[in-house]
Amino acid sequence: MPETPTKSRRPKPESRRQAVLSTIVEEHVLTGDAVGSHKISERFAHATGWSSATIRNVMSELEELGYLEQPHTSAGRIPTDKGYRYYVDHMIDSTRLSSKDVRVIESIGLGHEITARPDRLMEKASHVLSELSENVGIIIWPALSENRLKQIRFMKLPDNRVLVVLVSMSNVVHDKVITLTEEFSQDELNRTARYLNTEYSGKTLLAIRAEIVELMKQEQALYDSVVRNAILLWERSLEDDDTATAGVFIDGASNILGKPEFSETERMRELFRMLEEKSRLVRILNDCLAGDIAGTVRVIIGQENPTVSMQHCAVISSSYRVGADVSGTLSVIGPTRIEYGRMVAVVNYLARFIERAFVNEASLH
Repeated sequence: MPETPTKSRRPKPESRRQAVLSTIVEEHVLTGDAVGSHKISERFAHATGWSSATIRNVMSELEELGYLEQPHTSAGRIPTDKGYRYYVDHMIDSTRLSSKDVRVIESIGLGHEITARPDRLMEKASHVLSELSENVGIIIWPALSENRLKQIRFMKLPDNRVLVVLVSMSNVVHDKVITLTEEFSQDELNRTARYLNTEYSGKTLLAIRAEIVELMKQEQALYDSVVRNAILLWERSLEDDDTATAGVFIDGASNILGKPEFSETERMRELFRMLEEKSRLVRILNDCLAGDIAGTVRVIIGQENPTVSMQHCAVISSSYRVGADVSGTLSVIGPTRIEYGRMVAVVNYLARFIERAFVNEASLH
């Protein structure tokens, strides 16, 4: 943010515009009201070159440039999407997370209890996002099918049941109990696991499934008992389990009910409908980060959103990695009147926190 003008130096026109825009954005985010020239005069009461007439002229210039607009008959101004974009791109680079926000995020914890259950970590993380933003917090956990196989194990249980334990290259563990129509000895299960680990370790579950399907078409494969068992156990291990769908954890949808920006029933209904369509939501938020460098925070403002139901919203997103080539997404969704600097810092810190939680940890998916 440009330096506040002092008595000893008159601000340049560009500096004036930036200072006025910054003041209006921050005051409007804080109060929700249109900001008049008197409020800006209070900010620069002891600075040289900031008469009421000068401030009104600068506000008019910013309006002509498309950074501000005048709602209804109010004498004050509010930022446009273009105004928010300029603010985000030029005025929040040095925003730091407060110690209070850090404590709230760190309170999630990094112990085994958390990393042993990623679903609980994601629930807590989405709640923290919602709590700190007072908007909607969303965490997307990567689909199981995106993971690469490190190891699979089968354990015989009573009544023709088998415990399947699948460990990914990112050390995420997925376990499931399946019921078979025929009985397998533990020795047969061990041989089948060795075959699958030898043939498919390092490949994604999606690629393995495709290869298994091709294998099923080969008649000679069915005469090899190990291969036949591998086909059967692999298919049963992943059936009725939507491994291609990412996990979505949403918290704070009710927060937007009290936002004046969503006072129009239809606008609010459209947003709630979008939040309920999980697969669509995953696609929208992943698209927000498409082409971005991993670990960066992306801010999409209002009309920049291609999705109509999101064009009155700001979306602040970042990715987090849980393995060499597996990543998820976390986002805050709220009105365009949001604390951009603070939310960028919160999203970035929480993304890195989640990454730390999974470093060298084996976790249940």
